[in-house]
Amino acid sequence: MRSPTSAAVEAFLEMLAAERAAAANTLDAYRRDLEHCTQFLAPQTVALERADSAALRSYLGALEASGAAPRTAARRLSALRQFYRFLVDEGRRGDDPTAVLDAPRQGRSLPKLLAADEVRKLIAAAEVLQPEAEALRLTALLELLYATGLRISELVALPLAAVARDPRMILVRGKGGKERLVPLSEPARAALTRYLEARRDGAGGKRPAGSPWLFPGRGASGRLTRQRVGQALKSLAAAAGIDPRRLSPHVLRHAFATHLLEGGADLRTVQQLLGHADIATTEIYTHVQAGRKERLVLGHHPLAKRRKVAGG
Repeated sequence: MRSPTSAAVEAFLEMLAAERAAAANTLDAYRRDLEHCTQFLAPQTVALERADSAALRSYLGALEASGAAPRTAARRLSALRQFYRFLVDEGRRGDDPTAVLDAPRQGRSLPKLLAADEVRKLIAAAEVLQPEAEALRLTALLELLYATGLRISELVALPLAAVARDPRMILVRGKGGKERLVPLSEPARAALTRYLEARRDGAGGKRPAGSPWLFPGRGASGRLTRQRVGQALKSLAAAAGIDPRRLSPHVLRHAFATHLLEGGADLRTVQQLLGHADIATTEIYTHVQAGRKERLVLGHHPLAKRRKVAGG
C-alpha cells in the first residue's frame, strides 16, 4: 500500500522541479524511493524527515537482506542524501543522518553491445519491412539513434522542427532541460529525408496529420512512446537474426559511443555528444575497450599463443 507523501517530501520535489528543472520521470523516481523508506519506517512510528542514522542504517540493511540489487540500494541512498541535505539547507533539520552512512558496494556492470555489422543487419531488416511507411519510419528512427546516441526519451520528444531543412546538426533537450548540439551523419539525414517526404505525401497511415512531433503516435501524448520503440526494435532484432534480449534503444546508444571510441574519438567529445554531466559516466566505455583489446592480444599475439600452447 502506498504511503501518503509528506509535506517535506513534496517540498523537496517542488525544489527539484523549480531549481533543477527535473523531468517528470526523475521526480517520480525520487518520490518512489523516498516513499519506500517511509513505508519501512512507518511501523516504528518514525517520520522520514525525523529519522536518525540508526533508522536509516536499519533500512539499508533490510534492503540488502531482501535481495535488492546494490545499484537499487545505492540509488535509494542517493535520494535520501539529497532529501536530507535539502532539509538542512532549508533549516528544517540541524543534521544530515546520511553523512555517516556508507554506500553499498556494487560492481560496475558493462553495457550490452552490438557490433557494427549487427547494426547494419538491423538497418537492412528495417528497410524491407511492410508496409513501406513503417519501413521508412523505423529506418529513420534506427539511423537517428545510432548516428546520435540519443536517449530514447530525447528521441521521442524531438519536434518536427528539429529536422526542418535537412540540418547537419540537431538541437537536443536532455536531462535537466540541458541543451546540446548533435551532428547528423549522411545516412541519417538521407533516411530522415525519405521518411519526411513519405509523411508529407500522406504515407503515415493513421498517425495524426500535422503533428508537431517528428515521430507521431496514437497515444494521449501524440508521439511515439518509449515502450513502442522498444517493442519494434525487439521484433526487428528477431527479423535480423539477433537475440531480441540483446537489443533496446539504450543498447544503440552504447553502440554509438563504443564505435566512436574505437574509431579514434576522444572521451571528452563522446561525453558531450552523449550529454553526460560527469565524464566518469562516459569512462565505462574505456573499460569496454580494455576488455576487447585484451581479448585481441590474447587471441592474436604470437607470445600469447605460445604460452597458451605451453600451458595446454
